[in-house]
Amino acid sequence: MIEARHLRVLRAVATTGSFSAAGRELGCTQPAVSQQMKALESSVGTPLLVRSGREMRLTQAGEALVRHANGILAGLTAAEEEVAAIAGLRAGRVRLVSFPSGSSTLVPAALAALRAAHPGTRVFLEEAEPPASVEMLREGECDVALAFRYEGAAGAEEWDDLVVRPLLTDRLVGLVPERHRLAGAGSVGIGELAEEPWIAGCPRCRGQLVEVCEGAGFTPRIDFATDDYPAVVGLVGAGLGVAVLPQLALESVRPRHARVLTLRPAVRREIVALTLPDLAQVPAVAATLEQLGRAAARQ
Repeated sequence: MIEARHLRVLRAVATTGSFSAAGRELGCTQPAVSQQMKALESSVGTPLLVRSGREMRLTQAGEALVRHANGILAGLTAAEEEVAAIAGLRAGRVRLVSFPSGSSTLVPAALAALRAAHPGTRVFLEEAEPPASVEMLREGECDVALAFRYEGAAGAEEWDDLVVRPLLTDRLVGLVPERHRLAGAGSVGIGELAEEPWIAGCPRCRGQLVEVCEGAGFTPRIDFATDDYPAVVGLVGAGLGVAVLPQLALESVRPRHARVLTLRPAVRREIVALTLPDLAQVPAVAATLEQLGRAAARQ
């Protein structure tokens, strides 16, 4: 195997014409240069220099290796500088995947702070809900996944192989039309909405709602299905049904003509930032996790 330090010595010998002069240029002794050259010739399995008295010239193999050494060493220097820039947060890339309500609340503040502190670090954002976002992380399609899971839900062990950065606990709230009989109640038991038409997410996303309702002894009649939170608020405001939304989702949606009620019993979801153990050591990823934590603390 050819080592970079050996190539540097060979190039110095070729440039200066002797071991002694090469040693002075490299800041080492003549015997050290001779030893490095012997190691390099042993690695490539052929002589690289022809020694005649005090004169020294390259063999054909030596000329070829010096010719390639210039490009190899230049590439290594560029690589070292780029890695140093990434390690020092003067450069770098982070691929972030977030669910929609996180994208509209936590992510903007976190990325603005990250850009201000480290303008050379670029973050690319894509939206996906867990468990798809978690799978993207494991498949190498992103570096950080903003995800959530409901308290007491099955499958809590699914993150055991990941680095989990807890961010906040988000509570679900009830949403009813402003003229609804319960609009002024302040809080509502989920069972009190048993006979109401419901607005809920897609079949995959509504699982937690259905589970909570069935725990209260009824199956919700879902008349409208949408994963778009402004659409949910609009449908409720128009008097077309009731809904349950994460409180975080309402941070960026104005609930016009609708009333927000505390839900009984409390249903909470844990919001976290996830990454892989090796990625957690990457400075840009660690800085992104830190800023997400700070943004969550301000909620």
